[in-house]
Amino acid sequence: MGIFAGPVYVYVNVSLTMPTAARLPAPSHPPSFSITELAAEFDITARAIRFYEDVGLLTPQRAGRNRVYTQRDRTRLKLTLRGKRLGLSLLEIKQLVDMYDSPSDTTSQLTAFLGVLGEHRRQLEQQREDIEITLAEISQHEERCKTLLARGATRQRTLRRPKP
Repeated sequence: MGIFAGPVYVYVNVSLTMPTAARLPAPSHPPSFSITELAAEFDITARAIRFYEDVGLLTPQRAGRNRVYTQRDRTRLKLTLRGKRLGLSLLEIKQLVDMYDSPSDTTSQLTAFLGVLGEHRRQLEQQREDIEITLAEISQHEERCKTLLARGATRQRTLRRPKP
């Protein structure tokens, strides 16, 4: 005989419908990124990302000791890297990415940024002019070298001819 001398009654709650929590869609969390994910995506080092954080370009949240970057941080990083490729200073880049967070109709910010872009354009055009002048000088030097080499080859041929 078993342990129990009489019948055992067990109450089981069976429902043919799913509980409310299971029927609701999972709350959607905005996408988040780790420092490793961003470093891989943009082909930069985690150290570079931490540097941009130190200068105030990125402001990740923390989950314990880990940095958690939001879509906003990802966009700011993308703008930062684009600004670097354009040759902007970190201060100019910060002004640019800060505009990302501000209302787009801020006249004074847009005017200031137009000034930054205009100055940068002027610098690039000056660099292009300097490069064109340097390339022209290089072409002149190349032609002079070719001329001297041709004269030297002619002279060498005349010196090598046997005397009759």
